[in-house]
Amino acid sequence: MGLNIAILTVSDTRTPETDTSGNLLARRAVEAGHTIAGRALLKDDRYLVRAMVSAWLVEDSVNAIVITGGTGLTARDITVEAVRPLLDKEIDGFGELFRWLSYSDVGTSTIQSRALGGIANRKLIFCLPGSTRACELAWDKILGPQFDTENKPCNFAELIPRF
Repeated sequence: MGLNIAILTVSDTRTPETDTSGNLLARRAVEAGHTIAGRALLKDDRYLVRAMVSAWLVEDSVNAIVITGGTGLTARDITVEAVRPLLDKEIDGFGELFRWLSYSDVGTSTIQSRALGGIANRKLIFCLPGSTRACELAWDKILGPQFDTENKPCNFAELIPRF
């Protein structure tokens, strides 16, 4: 049984037609047997992002939220600041593992990624960089396997209630 995943793209420049990162995440999720429970594209505004994530956090139909964009170090990158106050627990190893895996692709530039994972209201939340390649790496190497109930010795899917 798959998860119900909401996908949020945070970008001042992308449109639904050019949202390659969000499209990749949605495609990978569906191919893995999950359901897209929600999809949105918002400008880099911490309060809009926080409001959207908060709305999904109280939706019974959402098990996980995957956000792409806004995790860098520029003034416009606000996703981490928008999401972190909502978390009940951070999954420290997620960002660490993402940056470790990303190093082979982008070298020391990976240090500028503030990829973040956590749990809020018994739902998983992951903040990924906006690059399609970064989303592909995060899904293929971390999220895809961890959202799979067959992944052993443990997986994220076992941590959350399913409706």
